[in-house]
Parts: sequence; structure tokens; C-alpha cells
Amino acid sequence: MKTYINSHNKKMNTLRFMTSGSVDNGKSTLIGRLLYDSNSILMDQLNVVKKRSLKKNNNNDNNIDLSLFTDGLRAEREQGITIDVAYKYFATPNRKFIIADVPGHIQYTRNMVTGATHVDLAIILIDARYGIVEQTQRHSLILGILNIPKIILAINKMDLINYDKSIYQHIVNEYKNIAKKVGLKNVTTIPISAKNGDNIVNRSKQMKWYTGPTLLYILENTVIHQNYHLEPSRYPVQYVIICKKNNGENIRGYAGKIISGTYKEGDKVIIYPSKFQTSIKYIENGSMDQKIQKVFYPQSIVMYLEDEIDISRGDLIVKKEDIHPTFSKEFEVILCWMTNNSFKKGNKYLFQINSLVVTALIKEIIYRIDANNLKVQNNPENIQLNDLVKAKIRTSIPIPYDSYNKIRDNGASILIDDTNYSTVASCMIQ
Repeated sequence: MKTYINSHNKKMNTLRFMTSGSVDNGKSTLIGRLLYDSNSILMDQLNVVKKRSLKKNNNNDNNIDLSLFTDGLRAEREQGITIDVAYKYFATPNRKFIIADVPGHIQYTRNMVTGATHVDLAIILIDARYGIVEQTQRHSLILGILNIPKIILAINKMDLINYDKSIYQHIVNEYKNIAKKVGLKNVTTIPISAKNGDNIVNRSKQMKWYTGPTLLYILENTVIHQNYHLEPSRYPVQYVIICKKNNGENIRGYAGKIISGTYKEGDKVIIYPSKFQTSIKYIENGSMDQKIQKVFYPQSIVMYLEDEIDISRGDLIVKKEDIHPTFSKEFEVILCWMTNNSFKKGNKYLFQINSLVVTALIKEIIYRIDANNLKVQNNPENIQLNDLVKAKIRTSIPIPYDSYNKIRDNGASILIDDTNYSTVASCMIQ
């Protein structure tokens, strides 16, 4: 069941969404069409794209190439592909948007994981001529693993199949099975032509058989369910600040960003990993001169405690009355391998969750997920670039964490090569 809110409410939250799909499925054209038809293009940008379009078409076609609105690099345009995650910002009278346009090539699966980590909604594009392909399954699998709450399945290039309803319906029915396998529960489907603008901002005159909303209407009216205020409190310390009071006495403040829950003056708290207990003396905003009685996600604050406790960067402050994080040296993760250097058993890495960094090793590779057929391969011998695997990790000391599916910001983590400090894997703690 789809949930919408009144499109006249102009105080809606910013919607962060991404576009994904196989190569040449029309992601850049779709974003260009959204920007163009919603009047979100500045005149100087429009003039530049018009000139580039003429040059690309050898001055034989005055039509604007909408994909050029999102091409950021000259080399990308010359190759006809987008090779990195590109972010675009636009707004309508009803909502602000941040778009992550991720590449469609198989070798850039890691880029998709990066782009999808913090989005509220994902658009999966399918070329109506070819239907569901390998990359459709791969991207759906990743979105399922990342627990993306809302999916729009956009069947693009309907103009190239004469707006055939039966072909559209066949693709939709086939995709339902994939969505079920990968755990995607909230999927909205829509037939579109990004090139011609059918069902993007304006309703299609060619597909009167489609009675649902346009793509922009869905984007403007999708409810963002943010329950961070209701979740258990989590406050990772990023910096320890030493300040001098008027009487010359030094006082320690703990600066950071609240990743879930609420805090107020007087709350009893527990510090991880030491498990020392104290209470909040007072809280200040970032300007260091204004006290705040109550704070909540996603505020950045400085917290002062009643007792002088040995607290360092990476420690986690949790309210005593709340559900506490799991505290362990061993845990399971779904990880995406992000480097050309294959995994070698016994290698040590740095494990980072929020601002906490500890040494770790991959104790066991439990299985690899085959994105081609969504089947599981048990006990694989190694991990290669873009592989999605379930693994068991052991850290040098116990760390406080939550399941990625419960508190995303305290379950998302990375593995770092301790020789060159490059990221080798993104991890979702199970």
C-alpha cells in the first residue's frame, strides 16, 4: 500500500533519492527531464546545454539532449557513460530534492553502494525493450541489503515499444518475484518516456491506460518516515574539547552529532566501551555559548558531563534508560568489496564505525551472493571487487553497535587497509 501526503504542504523534508539501472537505460535523461520540466534549470545552464546538444547532433537537430544536464566531466560525455556518483540538487514549490545518479556498469557496483547508503527512495530504471537484466537484479539486491524504504520501478522508453501496456505489465509481474526475493516491500511502478516526458512531470497522452500519479507527484508526496527521535539514544564522540571557565578552571566538552534518539540536561548516561556511568551536566550548541535543554537527531552539539571520566574520540554515549547497543568483539556483516586487491585470509584491517577505529580481521566468509541469479555460494575461497558477501568479523576490542536494519548510522561501517588507508569494504552489521 502506497502512502502519500498533501502536496500543498510546503514544509516537507528534503527527499534524498537515487537513480539506478543498467547502462543506457536513461538515468541521465530522466534526471535532465525532471530538472527541465520542473523549471529547475538556470538560464545560463540551459544555454550551455543547448550549444552542446547542437554540437553533439552536428547542428542537424535542435532538440535538447537532456542527459547533458547531469554530465559533469568532458571525458564522460565523450565516452557516453557516467562513471561516478553524481549529485544534483533541485526544488519545486512543494519539496527540495537531492539526487544521486549512480553508474550502471557492473564494475561500478561499489559506487552504487556508496550512493545508496543514505537515500530515502530509489528509482530503478528498466528499458522497456529489454526488460529485466542482470544489473536490475544486482541493483535490487543491493537496495534490499541496504534496506531502502521505498522503491519506484520506472519502465522507461515506452515510446520505443509503442506504449504497449501488455509489455509493461509483463515486466511489472516479473519484477514482483525479484522484489520478494531481495526483500523490497514498498515498490511503486510507473511507465515513462524520459526522452518525451511521458508521466515524468506531466501525464502522458499516449498512455491513458495508466491512471496512477506522475513521477514528480510521487517524489513530492512520498512520506519520509523518520523515527530517529523515537529510537534508542546514540551519541558518538567526535572531538574532546577543553574549555576554560571564567574562574580559570578547565572543563571538558564532548562534541559530535546525535545519530538517533534525544538527550536532555540531567539524563543519566553510560559511556561505551568503558561502561562508566554519569549524567549530563548541560548541553551547548556548536557556537559554544548557548545552552540547550533538549537535543535530538541530527543536531551537532557539545555535551558536558557531571563527572571527570576518561572519554576519547569514538566513545559512544547512551542514555541509561534506553535499550543499549550490542557490545561484542565478533559479529556478522554483509559487505561489499571495494578494491581491486582480492581478500586474503589472515589480513588485518582497520574497522571504522562512526568515529571509532579499531583493528580487525575477517574471521570467516560465510557465503557470497550471486547477483546474477540471487543464489548463495557457501564458503567461497576469496573475495573480489564488487562481491557481496556475508562474513564474520573479529575486532581487537569489543565495540558497541546496532543492527544496520534497526539503527542505520550505528550499523554502517567500513574496512580500511592499514598500509595505505584506502577503504576496502563497506559493511552493514547484521
